[in-house]
Amino acid sequence: MEHQLKNKNIVIIGGTSGMGLSAAKAFVAEGANIVVLGKQDSVDEAKLHLTNNTIVLEGDATKPGVAMHAVDTCVKNYGRLDGLYHVAGGSGRKMGDGPLHELTLEGWNKTIELNMTSIMLSNQAAVIAMLKLKKGGTILNMGSVLASRPAAHFFATHAYAAAKAGIIGFSNSVAAYYASNNIRVNVVAPSLVETPMSKRAVNDKAIMNYVSSKQPLDDGRIGKPTDLDGIAVYFMSDQSNFTTAQVLTVDGGWSVTDGQY
Repeated sequence: MEHQLKNKNIVIIGGTSGMGLSAAKAFVAEGANIVVLGKQDSVDEAKLHLTNNTIVLEGDATKPGVAMHAVDTCVKNYGRLDGLYHVAGGSGRKMGDGPLHELTLEGWNKTIELNMTSIMLSNQAAVIAMLKLKKGGTILNMGSVLASRPAAHFFATHAYAAAKAGIIGFSNSVAAYYASNNIRVNVVAPSLVETPMSKRAVNDKAIMNYVSSKQPLDDGRIGKPTDLDGIAVYFMSDQSNFTTAQVLTVDGGWSVTDGQY
């Protein structure tokens, strides 16, 4: 069977750990050339796992020019940019995010910056490159089931929910504007997945008992990064050539199930 991403050149923002690293491995296995960007604490580990057809860069995706450098590196080394997968983001709980009556302005600003500003910068860099190359391309942005299906008792981070909902509106608007340029933009929205960001939940017995009932598929387990790999490969491949402005939820049944405390 021919590799689905043969000769595809892809940038992964947040590709050195968790769901991004898992996707990077899947993309390489499917024949892609990739550039992955991640923060300092995960870059060395990623280099051990990603050896072939891979360039690993260190940087903070919320800073101007960082995503553009990753995109330019892809074009310079591989000849063009076919796809961007933006995974970087995360909880702002430690920065002051939380329920509205406790939410600090710093927590709000930092959470929006971490999740939405980073996506704006990476998508902007990708679109500029794709317009210049006149070959079209695909962008997949990381959302969250919490944008539309909150779980107030255990996951009350209102800035995070707002940011993830904003990513959907942003992606739809960009998808509409650049559809005639054959640039497609979609969102994948997972529920709780076992990544470095989810350690708080994973180490809390009460939360995990709730999750086991809220995500009932496959014996009520927590999601794995590999659960999203097939979806990411689809959106990076030519199989998704006629698909844009869609939100695909990968949540183990979270959206349609009442969790039990």
